[in-house]
Amino acid sequence: MKRYLRLLTVFTFITTITSCVQDDDFSVPTSLGNEENQNLQTLLENGTEVSMETVKAMYQEGEVIEQITSDIYIKGYVTSSDFTGNFYKEFFIQDAPENPSNALKVILNRVDSYNQFNPGREVYINLKGLYIGEERVGNGVTTIGGKTETDQYGTTVVALTENQIKTNLLRSQNTTTISPKAMTFSQISDDNIGMLISVDNVEFEDNLEGATYFDPIEDYDTKRTLQTCDGFGYATFPLETSSFANFKDDLLPTGNGLITAIVNKTFDGSTLVLTLNKTEDVNLNDERCSLLDPSDFTVIFEEDFQTAINNTNFDFEGWTNFNEEGNYKWREKTYSGNGYIEFSTYNSGSPVNIAWVVTPAFDMDAQDNEFLNFKTAQHHLDSPENTIELFVSTNYNGTDVLAATWEPISANFASQSDDWYDFVDSGLIDLSSYSGTLYVAFKVVGSGTDTTLDGAYQIDDLSIIASN
Repeated sequence: MKRYLRLLTVFTFITTITSCVQDDDFSVPTSLGNEENQNLQTLLENGTEVSMETVKAMYQEGEVIEQITSDIYIKGYVTSSDFTGNFYKEFFIQDAPENPSNALKVILNRVDSYNQFNPGREVYINLKGLYIGEERVGNGVTTIGGKTETDQYGTTVVALTENQIKTNLLRSQNTTTISPKAMTFSQISDDNIGMLISVDNVEFEDNLEGATYFDPIEDYDTKRTLQTCDGFGYATFPLETSSFANFKDDLLPTGNGLITAIVNKTFDGSTLVLTLNKTEDVNLNDERCSLLDPSDFTVIFEEDFQTAINNTNFDFEGWTNFNEEGNYKWREKTYSGNGYIEFSTYNSGSPVNIAWVVTPAFDMDAQDNEFLNFKTAQHHLDSPENTIELFVSTNYNGTDVLAATWEPISANFASQSDDWYDFVDSGLIDLSSYSGTLYVAFKVVGSGTDTTLDGAYQIDDLSIIASN
């Protein structure tokens, strides 16, 4: 009897200890007896799935943060990991394993969350009882929290409790491979916060040879500058590393190549940064890039718009000014002696305004190694949906814009984060792969009735260079 009681005591002790240990199992049992699986099944049966875009729209900076009371949920895929210590009591999810359109941050009162919310894990979040807002006032990162707190700066969301983690953050048994979204530095924006992306042909700044990921003179975080050759200069972007990352003392690689990371923001929300999950995602083993030599190139076309007549429809010879929808076209503008063209939908009265401006034709067989460059500025932009796009076509007939095949081209454009009327350089855009006759076009989508979409874009100093 005494032996039985001793065994029972030991068994009870072990059971108690085991029940306090965090579940490190990456898989979720499919048995209906599993609490997590039951909660997920109940959510899927009784709740309504909403998109991350819908959830983001629930919070606008400066508005009151209200508790969600409806039975709604979102599905996402974990992109970040706190395994190395570079993330802390947080993880990001995006809305698809590849080509995501939205991502969200989740803050929770738990460390080592990678044990359950590992990268690629399919997660369902029961939003009832939770809050959508910012972790720090004005940081611009839409975050899911468990409750709110208010101080002299405003109201923010705070971490989910352990009980909320159990009832609201529900894993499925699926873990999938996240395909990093291939981007350039100029393409990264606030819209990509939380997404897993990759950038190719990058290297650390020249003066960082021998440096480590974390600068020991810093207290919390260190930003190291990444660069990529962009014609005659460099495009740059910061990589931020926490003082708690287990790789903080590793030397920075000195080669060039591919880096995969999460788009994030600094603590105060002032700057977009990249944040690593692990150093295995830094593959800089190739030779460093080389800048182009300006003496090897000549200008084959340029337009500085200095002959613009202020507040008239743009009608330079050889150009096409076409309004696909709405009644406004591109306009010639002058200010302080500088000419440029502008498209604004303000006061147009049209719900949708779509306007194109197309360059004259370029003979791409007359020279080699062509590059396009231009500058853009903006004013009164209030929404990322108020867009400008760049296209090229080799079958445009010079008159029918919509009948042509237009290929989208990436470039660095002025955005909401840029000061009004400050022109931003596009970088050099490689056109050397095209042959025959080429046209370049800009397209703007806006609205004359929706005040969030009635901003303006300006274009100046467009040129094409080619090798001598």
